[in-house]
Amino acid sequence: MDANGREWGCWARMKLGGYQWMGIFFSGGGLEMNGDDRELILKDEVFRIVGAALEVSNELGAGFLEAVYQEALDIELRSRAIPFVAHPLIRIAYKGRYLVKEYIPDFLCFDQVIVEIKAMKELTNMEQAQILNYLKASGKPVGLLINFGSPRLEWKRMVFTKPSIRRGPLMDANDRK
Repeated sequence: MDANGREWGCWARMKLGGYQWMGIFFSGGGLEMNGDDRELILKDEVFRIVGAALEVSNELGAGFLEAVYQEALDIELRSRAIPFVAHPLIRIAYKGRYLVKEYIPDFLCFDQVIVEIKAMKELTNMEQAQILNYLKASGKPVGLLINFGSPRLEWKRMVFTKPSIRRGPLMDANDRK
């Protein structure tokens, strides 16, 4: 719970493709459920992305560099017909001007879910802050932080529903200068 009394996370356990998996569902400024039908925001899309990550994890295991998982997940997303852009640029606007600094997450899936992958022993608050900043800067509602470095795939789903900064456009890597 944060200083304003908002709930930030809870554990969930699900079954996918015969495997048990768990993750933390985060909310970064509002409820992560759709108020009309009480469904998780982009639940099916996140389910498909995590399923692809599980396949990569099951196939490769832990121990490779992040770039290896990046390439393997790219292949797996394509094979599952999950729409995505690799390394999209997130531009940040400040008082009507774009900053030189741009954020570059690993993937943008379904034009709504920012995916950041890691290959480290365990995730820290720094990685969580990174994806929350991506969500705030882009205005996208859901982020997935996926760690291939631990013996079992670790993932965290984060939701940001109240953007607090002015956002710049999200661009494909081909649109770069």
